[in-house]
Amino acid sequence: MVNQLDVACAVTYKKMFGEFGLYSQGKMFAVICDDQLFVKPTGGGRAFIGEVVEAPPYPGASRAF
Repeated sequence: MVNQLDVACAVTYKKMFGEFGLYSQGKMFAVICDDQLFVKPTGGGRAFIGEVVEAPPYPGASRAF
């Protein structure tokens, strides 16, 4: 899934616990777990997306990413 990122956008990734963390300018903003994208819930992100469905990225996670 990470190979689908546009090379023009300044996003990097790190493999973490068998999944991937996505970073922009050194700050983590999303994770890819089980082939699903989980974007960090922020006020600005919620305003941009509108109605949001939050879910934990993996079983046992204490909260939505």
